[in-house]
Amino acid sequence: VLQKGLKENFADAQVSVVDCPDLTQEPFSFPAKGICGKPRIADVGGVPYLIPVVQKEKVYDLNTVAKDIELPGAFILGAGAASSKILGVNAELIPIVQTKSEKKPAVNGSYIAQINPADKGCLLEKYSSKYTDCEFGLLANLYASEGQPGKVIEVKANGRTGELNFVSCLRQILEKHYGEKPVGMGGTFVIQKGKAKIHIMPPEFSACPLNTDEDVNNWLKFFEMKAPLICQTVIVSRDPGFDLRVEHTHCFSHHGEGGHYHQDTSPDSVQYLGYLLPAELLFRIDRPQETHLVGRD
Repeated sequence: VLQKGLKENFADAQVSVVDCPDLTQEPFSFPAKGICGKPRIADVGGVPYLIPVVQKEKVYDLNTVAKDIELPGAFILGAGAASSKILGVNAELIPIVQTKSEKKPAVNGSYIAQINPADKGCLLEKYSSKYTDCEFGLLANLYASEGQPGKVIEVKANGRTGELNFVSCLRQILEKHYGEKPVGMGGTFVIQKGKAKIHIMPPEFSACPLNTDEDVNNWLKFFEMKAPLICQTVIVSRDPGFDLRVEHTHCFSHHGEGGHYHQDTSPDSVQYLGYLLPAELLFRIDRPQETHLVGRD
């Protein structure tokens, strides 16, 4: 299904089932070897806690989420917002955490991307270089598993010929094929060559309400960042009525760039290599009572 659909959006696409590579190795350097074992997705909080006006009291903990999704000790990847209570500012969180179990403490391999106060560029830091917790704020889309080796879906796509970004393409392929049945996937992919449009939220929350997508885009800071970018993604083909964010992807790099992935900006030269797995379960945690569809791309 994925290969057929990707070939409509990319010059070259190959999808196969392979053994998950050892993700403790470069370029990933994750605290777990794989993304297999009881795979599940969690959508925590939501954009309505950020806009139109921020609700700073919305703070969560990845160790608690692991218990909430009935997988204590889970290895969690994804995209979310950092806790402004911990950082003192607003920032993008790239969660990569082996949560704590009865036998072992948590290993936090996450990154934070924020606006550098010195030059207004990207400041990407390893979370554990400054903080010891596993908190996040407002919202997150998370893929969790036992972090085991095993069979995964390897996706290679080179030379983008269509309008859709890599993640939207995958999601819309699934939605088109499976229709009413929601299919969720998560994992990691690398933009091996090319450049990408990435945003980072400003350090200060907006003083005036953000009521439209245009308001949000004027508030966000956009950058063009270069490969290699290591991206963590969560995709759900369609929302079965849980007010989900159906796709969300954050990335980090080893050259100081990272944030929220929108689209590659070098379609001719771009190369994607991903390792994904369908999820068995979906958890919706702290769903906003009042909702809207602004700021969800």
